[in-house]
Amino acid sequence: MRDIIVIGASAGGVEALSDIVAALPAGLPATLFIVNHYPDNATSELPSILSRRGQLLARHPVDQEEFHPGHIYVAPPNHHIVLESKQIRLSRGPRENRVRPAIDPLFRSAAESFGKRVAGVILSGGLSDGVAGLMAVRAFGGVAVVQDPEDASMPSLPMNALALAGADYVATSGEMGPLLVRLATGNGAPVQERPPSNERPDLADEPNACRRMGGHHSHMPCPECGGPLCLLEEQSPYKLRCYIGHEFRAGDVLDEQKQALEAALWSAVRTFKERSLFAHQLGSAERARGNHAKAKRFDEDAALSDNYSEVIRRLLTELAPKMSPGQAN
Repeated sequence: MRDIIVIGASAGGVEALSDIVAALPAGLPATLFIVNHYPDNATSELPSILSRRGQLLARHPVDQEEFHPGHIYVAPPNHHIVLESKQIRLSRGPRENRVRPAIDPLFRSAAESFGKRVAGVILSGGLSDGVAGLMAVRAFGGVAVVQDPEDASMPSLPMNALALAGADYVATSGEMGPLLVRLATGNGAPVQERPPSNERPDLADEPNACRRMGGHHSHMPCPECGGPLCLLEEQSPYKLRCYIGHEFRAGDVLDEQKQALEAALWSAVRTFKERSLFAHQLGSAERARGNHAKAKRFDEDAALSDNYSEVIRRLLTELAPKMSPGQAN
């Protein structure tokens, strides 16, 4: 019996969620937890939408609240939702996959806390938030349910989930409600069953792992998780994907690296200026004490720091505008 149902959705997910909850009966012997991406400053109407569409009460939880079967708990904007034993925890922790709330923290925590009791559901959306979480659900003995990409308003997320995490069941949004009832009660046959995928990214074998994705190792780190990125050459514009499933345009990765490099260089300019000011202070103090040799060394240190600061500043102002890799992709 799968009595912990975690659902992740993004663009196009509200329609699929509405279809699912409309088919769930009152007294369902399972608890549903939902993450749907929202802007940080948004007000979510999703709980009221889902409550109107079905017979189960949907609402935003509060931190450390105990959860109960037959209820739907929706992650509030700008908060991750994680499960600990019988409690729901809300977190303003770091963004994952550039979003908060993110799907992965919910799926991971459910898998770690409830193992085989979990059904992880991926619905319509873009990019790959939720793919790593779905891998965790399967790794801990839970089942993976993915919306049929042909049925999804935004098929990228279901497609990435199928390609990287695999699925035990694939269903349309109309089929998914009855399927979840059967999983929760342990009755009936699945709509469509797919065995767990034997293809798993091999983190110790980077070249072969990249070849299985249809690309090769790029020597660039993933901006989200820091893992190696594979360059998918068959796609235009070029894309990069890590073994977890985070995917980016090649130009976007270069642009992000450029921004990080620029920030690091400006930080170096500031550090050298601060060093110069401090060295000048020490030099003045030593000169006031009559220690002219020490004062001279501090003055030389300050001059060198000023020189380094000016070199980096000139590099930033003269060369940085020429670095615009994103335009090439």
